[in-house]
Amino acid sequence: MAQLSGLTARVPYTEKRSRYVEVEDLLQDSQYEPKKELIDCLEKYDLIYRTVCGILYNFVPTSGHPGGSISSGRMVEMLLFSTMDYDFSNPEREDADIISYAAGHKAMGLYAMWALRNEIARIARPELLADEKRQLRLEDLLGFRRNPTTKTPLFKKYHAKPLDGHPTPATPFIKIATGASGVGIPASFGLALGCIETYRDAVPFVHVIEGEGGMTPGRVSEALATAATAQLWNTVVHLDWNQASIDSNQVCRDGDKPGEYVQWNPMEFFYVHDWNVVHVPDGKDLKQVFAAQKYAASLDNGQPTAIVYRTVKGWKYGIEGKASHGAGHKCCSPEYYTSVQEFEDTFGVTFPRLQGEASPDNLEQNFFDTLMVVRKVFEQNKQLTQTLGAMLAESKERLDKKKRKLRPDLPDISAIYAADVKPEVTPDELVLKPGSESTLRAALGDTLNYLNKKSKGAIFGGAADLLGSTSISNLAKGFPQSFYNAVSNPGARLIACGGICEDCMGAFMAGLSAYGRHMGTGSSYGAFIAPLQHIASRLHGIGQQAMAEVLHQPYRPFILICAHAGLMTGEDGPTHADPQALQVLEENFPKGIMITLTPWDPAELWPLVVAGLKHRPAILAPFVTRPNVPILDRKQFKLPEAAASVKGVYPFRLADKKSKQYNGTVFIQDSGVANEFVTEVLPKLDKAGYNMNIYYVSSSELFSLLPDAEQDKLCPEEHRREAMGITGFTLPTMYKWVTSEEGRRRTLHAFRKGGFKGSGPGIKVMEEAGLHGDGQFEGIADYAKAIEKRR
Repeated sequence: MAQLSGLTARVPYTEKRSRYVEVEDLLQDSQYEPKKELIDCLEKYDLIYRTVCGILYNFVPTSGHPGGSISSGRMVEMLLFSTMDYDFSNPEREDADIISYAAGHKAMGLYAMWALRNEIARIARPELLADEKRQLRLEDLLGFRRNPTTKTPLFKKYHAKPLDGHPTPATPFIKIATGASGVGIPASFGLALGCIETYRDAVPFVHVIEGEGGMTPGRVSEALATAATAQLWNTVVHLDWNQASIDSNQVCRDGDKPGEYVQWNPMEFFYVHDWNVVHVPDGKDLKQVFAAQKYAASLDNGQPTAIVYRTVKGWKYGIEGKASHGAGHKCCSPEYYTSVQEFEDTFGVTFPRLQGEASPDNLEQNFFDTLMVVRKVFEQNKQLTQTLGAMLAESKERLDKKKRKLRPDLPDISAIYAADVKPEVTPDELVLKPGSESTLRAALGDTLNYLNKKSKGAIFGGAADLLGSTSISNLAKGFPQSFYNAVSNPGARLIACGGICEDCMGAFMAGLSAYGRHMGTGSSYGAFIAPLQHIASRLHGIGQQAMAEVLHQPYRPFILICAHAGLMTGEDGPTHADPQALQVLEENFPKGIMITLTPWDPAELWPLVVAGLKHRPAILAPFVTRPNVPILDRKQFKLPEAAASVKGVYPFRLADKKSKQYNGTVFIQDSGVANEFVTEVLPKLDKAGYNMNIYYVSSSELFSLLPDAEQDKLCPEEHRREAMGITGFTLPTMYKWVTSEEGRRRTLHAFRKGGFKGSGPGIKVMEEAGLHGDGQFEGIADYAKAIEKRR
């Protein structure tokens, strides 16, 4: 076993499946020697690329991250022109290798690289150009960090694309939105699982671009464990190790120098997680870069691979290290012009200097004229463009020769959305018999299992060490058991996301869903998964919105299961029995991105899940509880059928408008509250003769997706103006339904009596909160009398 750089002989490393290689050892072998023509061309191309990064920051000096964009350039250039098998003419080609910028702050570099590559094809291989809508042209750089409402003349004239500050699928070849630290790594690994599951044998590779600072979030450690344990062998992380973050120039331990953030170096970090590691001591040396990538492509030991390139952040820009992380030279300053002088001297050109005032229009014209100098250099250097253009063509030829074929038993995710899957028709095997007992979590797991079997295994599940506890394990019934492994157990539908793993799991499942052939599903306590997966959910929503706008495709959902939700998890105490989780997600996203489900009856899981998925949100978030609940005879309690829940709000009772007596409106949300209400409170209200509107809220978002006229008819505004609420969640989750100040003062909720609740059986915690049967009846009775007095 090769010795790791910087390790002493005393460190006890056991034998692993993975390999460690120093790239200098590879350079002794002629098969890892690149052609001189490749190196010469990429040297010139890299000078152009580094210059364009500086140009972008000069004209858009808003934290564009020039340093990391520059230091990662050479590894990406080698990928695009030599290593990856992809079709430049078809960014959506499914069998192509994928590049994923987990380091979303390197978006400046991504856009520069894409625009320059497009120039190569425009000049030398125009037949390789995609439709203009799926190109990123040199002119589109005018849209860097610009809003779509920008009205400067050239932005409008050239229909420049607004390029977000961090990558989204609006950019060709990009599958996911990235930028939040650590999220891009597990999401990219989810893409890798999607590739393996779709092809199995001749599989696309996923090349992930990241820096060592982006490896420090805890979710990354979980993700490295996930990929290595599941043997996602088609994953290659290209790590730009420059030791510089926003605040530090010594992020990691480096030899005998302690790190200011972490005490590992990247090689150790990957290797301890059983990743293959290739160490490139000089990431500026294109020969080393070539050898490392060629060797990584030859590995066949079933483990993912990391190539660690030692680089200099902001190399040759004039500002290096942490100072170049999010800042650069002042606009059109002498320092800026010094930074582009190597380009001018090499190619015998001069960039135009800004004349006159630095107005938006004048700056834009100077920006455009500067980009046109870059275009001129490409057009005058025919050998450069022809050679690199041929390499783009060769990448397509290599891909075509591989003849990657979809696996014959590929799951069919479209079956989940088929016309015969109807929310109002519960499959016979999922019908629950009144008088029996079940749990919301089990009904959800069984619903997902039915859809999984129908789709031949399109749904993957994971949990934070809670597969059985949250019943997500039910979705895998009938499939090979134990955890998924790409080599030894590829038929399993449950994957271990690194142990107790809410952070990693959300991003990983979102990435899997984003690939498009599967649906990722993760489960944990609502107390933890709702806040910890909020970031991954936002990024997935942003990515799906961008994809839908560009490709006109529906969103690809992942399911975020908020299990053991609310006060009914009382035995675990206030640390786990969290009433706040719904407030983190409910109606806290743009319309159509997130749908939360809050069923009270296990029979509502099938209709709500199917109805939610039919709307194709980016994220579906069911809230389900842990304890057994009785399956009630809804007819006996004069309640609508469970399918009524698909409207998002439905009436338990509607007041008799002809009666002289009227006692107002009550809105209810939460399983524990509703079960107590139906079994203990509703019979008393009926016996007392109260004439009330009583609504249950099963999904605020499903209600909001109804046409306005249907919303008004189903739940009139006057009912909300007079209403009080009863919820096991927080008061703000009732604001949509209870709009008066008096109604909100009367609303019964988990924190109404102040403080977090204690431990014990769920019903006792509800009693502490005043949400048990007697507390609910007392609150409703007092409210009903007040309504009568007003009449």
